[in-house]
Amino acid sequence: MAKINKVNKLTHRFQVLLRISAMLIALTLLSCASLISPSFENSLIEITINELQVAYGEGIISAADVVRFYQERISEIDPQLNSVLEVNPDALVIAEALDEERARGNVRSRLHGIPVLLKDNIDTADNMLTAAGSLALVDTPTPADDAFVVNRLRSAGAIILGKTNLSEWANFRSTFSSSGWSGRGGQAHNPYVLDRSPCGSSSGSGVAVAINFTMVAVGTETDGSVVCPSSINGLVGIKPTLGAISRSGIIPIAHSQDTAGPMARSVTDAVILLNGMVGIDARDNASVVAGSRPLIDYTRFLSRNGLRGKRIGVARQLFNDNAALNNLLANQLLILEAGGATLIDIEFDNMEKMRSAETEVLLYEFKAGLNVYLENRGGEHQSLTALIEFNRENGLEEMPYFGQELFEQAQDKGDLLSDEYQEALQTTKRLSQQAGIDKVMAANNLDAIVAPANDVAWPIDLINGDSPDSYINSSSLAAVSGYPSMTIPAGFIDGLPIGLLFFSGAFSEPTLISIAYDYEQRTKARRAPLMLESSD
Repeated sequence: MAKINKVNKLTHRFQVLLRISAMLIALTLLSCASLISPSFENSLIEITINELQVAYGEGIISAADVVRFYQERISEIDPQLNSVLEVNPDALVIAEALDEERARGNVRSRLHGIPVLLKDNIDTADNMLTAAGSLALVDTPTPADDAFVVNRLRSAGAIILGKTNLSEWANFRSTFSSSGWSGRGGQAHNPYVLDRSPCGSSSGSGVAVAINFTMVAVGTETDGSVVCPSSINGLVGIKPTLGAISRSGIIPIAHSQDTAGPMARSVTDAVILLNGMVGIDARDNASVVAGSRPLIDYTRFLSRNGLRGKRIGVARQLFNDNAALNNLLANQLLILEAGGATLIDIEFDNMEKMRSAETEVLLYEFKAGLNVYLENRGGEHQSLTALIEFNRENGLEEMPYFGQELFEQAQDKGDLLSDEYQEALQTTKRLSQQAGIDKVMAANNLDAIVAPANDVAWPIDLINGDSPDSYINSSSLAAVSGYPSMTIPAGFIDGLPIGLLFFSGAFSEPTLISIAYDYEQRTKARRAPLMLESSD
């Protein structure tokens, strides 16, 4: 068995080297041409972190080469997609420095030389903006410090390639907003079908990874903002346990739910990025609590037999009234069973009551958290009141399609000592945790719960906003509870990706990763967008 495994590893290594060699040849061709060549397109599509690290180690390609390629690719293709707001002007210099480090024998981690795009609500103390997609923050002083997660990524050797478009203010401005639209970036488009929604609010991060503008990206989630754009763009997305990734330096919506999360084309790449993002931050109380647990190398749980013996609850109340979707889901459940999992139908109580209370919590926490962030950041607009006035004064640019009802509702709320807020917060946590996920899992002796991550992506409608009939609220239980969830590509309907969502109890990332990896290896459902082949 050991000899067979060694042969398999050598064969895989040879295949990787052949693939990267083709990339290098194509890169040379690229330097002689003004357009991206089809051969280069095909050689780089879906390259993984581990494959690129092999190429780096063999000296076949450099991080600087990769950055040049992504910069050219973004410039050539992104005008159709509006996914990247700006490219880091220092990315090439950073890549060259990391190449020199590698030449001296210093490789910091598996993220060394790996390009990463960041959502535009994550602070970077560099030559890029951090504006949450809003024109109001374009002239605001650069953050004094990197967000904690950015500092972690830089320390791991990642290259911050740029900032991605998003649903402005992380989709917490209007009840009629279109996911992926911001005043700064315009409307982001789904790379599989351009007139369909990319979901949000981490829209640009999802589109950019799907179309191969980067290897991986960072999104943020309050409720669905990592897992929905991941699933709708055919990606793996991880929404970790609250506090596993520090919230310091991220423009807030709600401290009781906010977290950053990795978005990638494979479970392995998402987990490698997750490893680089976690850490203990003394400035974030939730991070300190999470840090009482030992740090984990999550790649240990990439198990080919991760489904075997698992008991998984099927939350059918989170399915949608769509025959094609339900047929696809039925086939995925058969795959889970074939992998050795036992499936049990389950049901949650009081979902609508939980969501109603969640809305109150978000309004209160948004006002309180944003006011603190803006005051610390400095600049002309240092309060929610000031932002509301800015939007009114600049309505043609900021509100051409939808308004700011959520801003105004939040502004009308009191402080976090109010009885209404305290009662709503207790209600959300009780119904999502003790009377929700914890109760159902204990009663059925479950390892995880499964539901669809999304229905078919809906047509972009800037006037009426996102389609409520097409959006599935399967993210809410994990989001409100602060527990982890993962989405993995499950297939396609009408050429549009569908994702499968797994969630579980607090700090259950190892279990979710093992289930997700085994499922991914059995299905290999991801396909790159067809527009990648437009040069043929």
